[in-house]
Amino acid sequence: MRWGSGRNVLQDVPPRFHVFENALVLFMSFSFRISHKDTHTNARAGTLTARGVEVHTPAFMPVGTRGVVKAVSPQEVWDMGYRLILANAYHLYLRPGHDLVEKHGGLHTFMNWPGAILTDSGGFQVFSLARLRKVTEDGVLFQSHIDGSSHTFTPELSVRVQESVGADIIMCLDDVKGYPATREEALDALLRTDRWAQRCLAVKKKVDPALFGIVQGSMFSDLRKLSAEGLTSLELDGYAIGGLSVGEPRDRMIEMMEVTVPLLPVTVPRYVMGVGKPQDILDGVLRGVDLFDCVLPTRNARNGMLFTSVGTVNIKNARYHDDPGPIDPVCRCPVCAIYSRAYLRHLFQEKEMFGLRLLTVHNLFYYSAMMQDIRKAIGEDRLLGFVKDFLTEESHD
Repeated sequence: MRWGSGRNVLQDVPPRFHVFENALVLFMSFSFRISHKDTHTNARAGTLTARGVEVHTPAFMPVGTRGVVKAVSPQEVWDMGYRLILANAYHLYLRPGHDLVEKHGGLHTFMNWPGAILTDSGGFQVFSLARLRKVTEDGVLFQSHIDGSSHTFTPELSVRVQESVGADIIMCLDDVKGYPATREEALDALLRTDRWAQRCLAVKKKVDPALFGIVQGSMFSDLRKLSAEGLTSLELDGYAIGGLSVGEPRDRMIEMMEVTVPLLPVTVPRYVMGVGKPQDILDGVLRGVDLFDCVLPTRNARNGMLFTSVGTVNIKNARYHDDPGPIDPVCRCPVCAIYSRAYLRHLFQEKEMFGLRLLTVHNLFYYSAMMQDIRKAIGEDRLLGFVKDFLTEESHD
């Protein structure tokens, strides 16, 4: 990894890109192929191609909500092996505005990122961040969490925002319900989500971005089936499982993955939204999920919580005050190669930005390495053994 090199990330653009007048000229559209299925589980390894970039699956997407993965540069994200990141339509719409991003050549050019970008539709952010919101058949009326201004987010506007910023994979706007939700609330939301997906598909103007639908239904198995049936009839480019990691017990989340994944086409990517604990990722992979995203590695890093080969390390603990060892002795990241726990704890205690940056690099490297190990285990038909060893070794501070 290069630190402070100042180089332009476009210098490292893969050969399938051509740089012309500061724009990326693309020659490959979206595709997905499965290269291997694990003999003993439903896990599969494959390659998703978007914007000419190959993303090996199962894959974890770092969250770059506002056009940046917090505390790290696009070059570092690329060097750690990530080829697909997530940004968010809701946040980019509010600030700096999708029209401005489009004026500056799209999000890839704006943030200097040569990889692929998936944009969330904004449904979850309206649900979780808006000060006031009202869901209607037309869309969602909400007040901005930034300044209280009023906006109406419709399926059509969500697609327009995502196309304007130049996303490679865009999501249908969905009606998100928290946990717990009544059966009536869940049914109403999933039916509206399916109708909104039809509107998203109808208004989509550009050929290039792939369009994914989002299966809802809260914790009701039959409603998940109803939602999946409606969405798969649209023959979209991929499907996500939404409405998880919203406060439900872990066993219910696993149950909903087990119910929903088999209902989705085997020929397209399957994506569980917002699920990012290592054990939860493994649970999803075992059941045939291809894509994951979560703020956990970056947010935890900024709170001093680090992922290691033997569980989590809380760098705030006094026991690390004079510890000369690395965060994780077996980790191959540049942080563990150079810096001690004592120094990292010192930076964190002093609220130094450099410390947050180093901790973020470590956590993202951990996730990248974990996904590489998962893919390797799938390819060698030993995923069950890998999962067993992973859970056995895990311990906590």
